[in-house]
Amino acid sequence: MAGRIRESDIAQVRDRNRIDEVVGEYVALRRAGGGALKGLCPFHEEKTPSFNVRPTHGTFHCFGCGEGGDVIKFVMQIEHLGFVEAVERLADRIGLHLTYEGGGTSVRRDRGSRLRLVEAHKAAQAFYAEQLTTPEAEAARKFLTDRGFDQSAWTKFGCGFAPGGWDRLTKHLIRSGFELSELYKAQLSKEGRRGPIDRFHRRLVWPIKDRGGDVVGFGARRLFDDDPIQAKYLNTSESPVYKKSQVLFGLDQAKREIARRHQVVVVEGYTDVMAMHEAGVPTAVASSGTAFGEEHMRVLRQIMMDDDTFRGEVIFTFDGDEAGQKAALKAFEGDQTFAGQTYIAVAPDGMDPCELRLAKGDAAVRDLVARRIPLFEFAIRSLLADYDLDSVDGQVAALQRTVPLVAQIKDRAKRDGYATKLAWWVGWQDEAMVVRRVRESAGAPVKANGARRAPARGGDQTGGRRPRQLERPDPRNPDLRAQRESLKAALQEPALAGPEYDALPEDAFVHPAYVGVHRAILKAGGTSSGLTGPALLEAAAAHAEDPTVTSLLSELAVEPLRSTGQSDVRYVSSVLAAVQENLVGRQIGELKSRLQRLSPVDAAEDYRALFGDLVALEQYRKALREQAMGGWD
Repeated sequence: MAGRIRESDIAQVRDRNRIDEVVGEYVALRRAGGGALKGLCPFHEEKTPSFNVRPTHGTFHCFGCGEGGDVIKFVMQIEHLGFVEAVERLADRIGLHLTYEGGGTSVRRDRGSRLRLVEAHKAAQAFYAEQLTTPEAEAARKFLTDRGFDQSAWTKFGCGFAPGGWDRLTKHLIRSGFELSELYKAQLSKEGRRGPIDRFHRRLVWPIKDRGGDVVGFGARRLFDDDPIQAKYLNTSESPVYKKSQVLFGLDQAKREIARRHQVVVVEGYTDVMAMHEAGVPTAVASSGTAFGEEHMRVLRQIMMDDDTFRGEVIFTFDGDEAGQKAALKAFEGDQTFAGQTYIAVAPDGMDPCELRLAKGDAAVRDLVARRIPLFEFAIRSLLADYDLDSVDGQVAALQRTVPLVAQIKDRAKRDGYATKLAWWVGWQDEAMVVRRVRESAGAPVKANGARRAPARGGDQTGGRRPRQLERPDPRNPDLRAQRESLKAALQEPALAGPEYDALPEDAFVHPAYVGVHRAILKAGGTSSGLTGPALLEAAAAHAEDPTVTSLLSELAVEPLRSTGQSDVRYVSSVLAAVQENLVGRQIGELKSRLQRLSPVDAAEDYRALFGDLVALEQYRKALREQAMGGWD
């Protein structure tokens, strides 16, 4: 056994492996100021990024869970490795030949370690790929070519063939220096009636890789009628390196595009992933050996960096309306954390993406993704398809079925929006009545999640109960900082805020309490009223519609502005520009979402018009960002 790794080699591993590049293989990072990068922590569940990386220092730290250290510590934590294994893995990454004190220069692995198991899988994948070229694998090659995949696609996805003979892979790996105990542990071999045998025989195989690109398992497809195992697909059993709830087939190739486009397409099979990628949808992945679950979603969120300021898209494809409807309806039962980001795409005639590509070409596959429908909309409209909406009786029956469903949407703004859409989809003229019925069906008080209180209705039979008081915004929330500063500027420096502040629309403020403060200031005459100090505060307080708003007005009137210098025009102007830039950013996001749901072929004119609007908004946003720079960080 080799001795300790030479200290100078460990230092090289730290210096030559840029921590931002290594972490970036697992987590999407973005600039956070001061030379730091931030992303969603891979070590605990969070919605707002608290995981920071400082490339110049070579360190990471999560302010949420407290994990931190250098690049070696990160690999140890993320891959559950010991110190030596992590150093060896990072050395392999940069091609460094490690030297051990008291030993030779060859890198010797601990038997049974994670790296040994990964190396065994790598050797197995190379063996399977070579077998795919043999006469015995003709059926496997025909399976792939019949589905529209050429040799370059096989190579790209590492396809291979598990030969007959029961133990050919096992013997090959033992000759390559692996021990039988390691092959059992890696789930590449198993105990047969007469000794060790291969886990897969006479099947087409796909390598399954982790986020770092290491092969950790295989999926195997039945090819022959005389195969004694009837299951169409077999997958590697769970092992120290293969956790089916955390791996996604195709993620190693798709992760960069997923991070860039903030979008992932989830399909159901290996050939569907291949078809999507070959058709020009490089964000496709599939679960392996299990249903898509919460752990998979957590992995994707870390890659997409989905947080409070950005909402990525998860698009599920289904072979038919019934399967899609069943999956969509489940979303109403859960916590709906990702429902607003989730879309459904159903291929025509019950075809899966691979069949669709064969039948109608690459453009049809791309169009399938472009025609995606929001999950809630898909679920509601699929139920409406069962009713005759041209008749009053059918409309009434449809509303009776779908109103309780819409009422299950927990986000009040979305619930009211879908209630309005429901009236339109059904053809019911009285939209207000449908919205009212949905609200009544929802029953429970609105949670303190930022929704505005509902206005009192005449004839209320509730005994005159007082509506719930608005939730107070967190003054430390960085996403609301510019909005808070703009309100402070309007109250404390109305002459500097001026008409630019008064022109801000209500939807420039995303927290309901801040909306209430802004509304109260404008009702008091705004910054152009001529009022200042206590007089402006008193006038605005007279128009406050909620006790929280009244309290916030007095709080914001005395809280110091965050300007490092005097509260001059430049600082206030940059704050207001930052608020406008945030609003335009949300508008751009909505426009992109609409644009992506349009077919550039079937709706070419609308597509071009929206694209022109998008370009104009992007230019306006750039100008606002430049204006905000300097005085606002």
